Order: sequence, then structure tokens, then C-alpha cells
Amino acid sequence: MFGMNMAFVERLLPRRAQPLVAVVVAACLVGMMIWFLASGGLDGGLVDHDFPPTMPLRFTVDINAASTGELAQLPGVGPALARRIADHRANRGPFHAAEQLLDVPGIGEATLDRLRPHLRQLSPPPIPATAAGDAP
Repeated sequence: MFGMNMAFVERLLPRRAQPLVAVVVAACLVGMMIWFLASGGLDGGLVDHDFPPTMPLRFTVDINAASTGELAQLPGVGPALARRIADHRANRGPFHAAEQLLDVPGIGEATLDRLRPHLRQLSPPPIPATAAGDAP
């Protein structure tokens, strides 16, 4: 048997245990084949690890809380435009609607349309509480 000492093989795996081992190995192979077919192995359902499918990454940003680094990661926004957005926010207060980004120099309709999917819903500005004595 391939130059192996039969006594060594007999000590390693006794002859009476060999049929049991063969059945277990066959059952494992059948189980692996069932898993392979159920996972779509023959119709391309398995992932090729050399070329995995690209997953679209979608992230959203709160323009009233985002840093210039976070703003610069938005599509069509670089470091300079991110600084202008942050400066606009610091000078004029928080944005209440995405359309207010059009007031920032360098942002037009096309840029705003690219940004919209990445902007979190802006909450309406807080209504100032009236003092108890101000009620009519």
C-alpha cells in the first residue's frame, strides 16, 4: 500500500473500524455536496473571493453637526467647499432646510442634487418657548 508498513496502518486504523470511517467520510462528502448545491454553487451563487461583489456604501451626514472632514467626504465637496459650508453655518446659524445650502458659494442645483441622498433629515428649528406672562 504505497510503500507503507501494513502493521503501522493497522495500528493507526484497525481493520474493523475502516468501514465505519469510510461511511463517515462518504456522509461528510454528501453533506458538503448538498451544501454546495443549496448555496448555488453550480449557478454562480457563491462569492468569488478574488473578485467580491461591490456593495454600495451609503452614508448620511447631519450638516448642522458635521465637521469639515465629514463634509469633505460628500460627493462633489472637497476641503475648500466643506470649509465654506462650516463657515456659513458658523456665521448664519444652523441650516433649517437642505435648500439653504444653495446660499453657500460653490453649491448649485447640481451639487445639491448629488448631496441630497447623503443629507440626514433636518429637524425643524425649535419654537421659542413663551413666558407665562406673554400669553394673551
